[in-house]
Formats: sequence, structure tokens, C-alpha cells
Amino acid sequence: MKKTLFTGSAVALVTPFTDNGVNYQELARLIEFQIKEGSDAIVICGTTGEASTMPDEEHIAVIKFAVETVAKRVPVIAGTGSNDTRHAIDLSQAAEAVGADGLLSVTPYYNKTTQKGLYGHFKLIAEHVGIPIILYNVPGRTNLNISPEVIRDLAELDNIVAIKECNLGQVGDVVNLCGEDFAVYSGDDNTILPLLSLGGKGVISTMANIIPQDTHDMVARFFQGDIQGAVKLQLKTLNLIKALFSEVNPIPIKAAVNLLGFKAGQCRMPLTELSDSHLELLRREMKAYGLL
Repeated sequence: MKKTLFTGSAVALVTPFTDNGVNYQELARLIEFQIKEGSDAIVICGTTGEASTMPDEEHIAVIKFAVETVAKRVPVIAGTGSNDTRHAIDLSQAAEAVGADGLLSVTPYYNKTTQKGLYGHFKLIAEHVGIPIILYNVPGRTNLNISPEVIRDLAELDNIVAIKECNLGQVGDVVNLCGEDFAVYSGDDNTILPLLSLGGKGVISTMANIIPQDTHDMVARFFQGDIQGAVKLQLKTLNLIKALFSEVNPIPIKAAVNLLGFKAGQCRMPLTELSDSHLELLRREMKAYGLL
């Protein structure tokens, strides 16, 4: 029986930066906000957390700080993916050493690989750590898809317990091949309910940075049998989601977090500030949602 890290909504948390590093005081505020508002898990140093621009020492320090701040109130899942298998193993071992409850590991990007290579990449990572691993399949960013058959083979490994899936078209096949013991989480905020209806267990969410309670409630209502209530929440979020993805993530969500009064700072280069027109769109949709 595999260990399910969480059921519900995990926030893919932004990392608040200063000109010189990480604003740890603000990171603590963001974590407390998420826990208070019902997020079921914290994903730290993922795509939304801009891990790709973080040196290893800073990367692990942020994971350690999150683990200590959360203090076991909810699971902390650390992004430790890399397109270099040895580097992914090193990051994963370091995250385990500082107390992460689980890992989020993305498919290799840029150099890519074959399906055989994907299996070998994730198998090696799994063999070098003892904590649960969530695979991250995001073809839109990596131009690489994990086939349902390879996901099935990886799911046979004890500590590969779930997938964050951004390819909705194959979710049914993944659920059929891997069974209920293997958790499938939505990687796209606008298709949470379709994925849940196919047997998913929740979402790893960008929009939860600003609407954690509604994101949690959407999933909770679905599992409580209040399908109409869950649909109502999903439909309510759609215009906001469009604004939050008007430019590449996490540019808009970081602007949204700042608009809520947090000090998330700017994205690191090569990401730039949100354009004036998209900032106006974001303000308008946040106001319409009742956030401003």
C-alpha cells in the first residue's frame, strides 16, 4: 500500500525574493497564510517557486526553512527535479536530509530523453531516497511526455507514489493502468474537476497562492459528493485563471500575491515584470473575484 502524501489542494508556493536573496520573513508569512486558509500541502521550490534560478545552497536552505516553519502541520513537498540525473539525485537527497515529506521531480527538459531514459532517470532517483516521489509531467514546458505505460512501470516502485499530470488526455489511461493506490494530481488549475472525475486525488495549484480556501473547498466538495458546489467554484475561478496565466507562470501569480499585500518581490531574470495591460487585467479579475 503506497503512502498518499495528500488529498486535496497543495499550493505551488511562490518564493519571495529580495535583490540579494530570499525574504525568509515573508516566506514565513506566506506559509502561515496557506495553512490558515486550508491548503492541504505546501510544494516548495517548484516551477512557481522559481527553483530553476536558485543555486543549490539557496534551494536547500529554502526547503529547510519551509520544513521548520510548517512543523509537520501539513506535508512539505520539495521540488528537486533536474535534467541531469546525478544533480536530481543530489538535490533529492539533500531535501530528504533537511526533512521534506516528499519530492516533486519533473521530466528532463532541453536535453530530453527517450521513454526508456525516463524510466531509468526516475528509477535511479527513487533508489537513492527513502521518501515518496511525485512525478511531474508537464509537456508544455519540457516538450516531453511520460507515456501511461512508463508511468505504470514507475508506479511499481515503492516510493514513486503519484504524478502531477498536465496532460489531461491521458489521465484516464494512467488511472486505469496504475490503480487507486497511485495518486494523480492536476497540474492545471482550469481542469481540476475533469481530472477529479477521472479518479484524481487533488491538485498542485498556482491559483492557491491567492485563493487557497476556494481551491481546497473545490476538491473537498467533490469528495463530499457536492458536485454542484465543486462545479460552481471551478467555474468561478476561470476568468481569474486566465489572468493568472496571461503571461508565463509565475509572472502573473507573483504580481497577484503582491497585490494582496505580501512582499513577494519580482521574478528573477529571465522572467520580467507583468506588462501594464496584463496587470490591469489581473487587477480587474481579482476585484471581480472579491480579492481587492
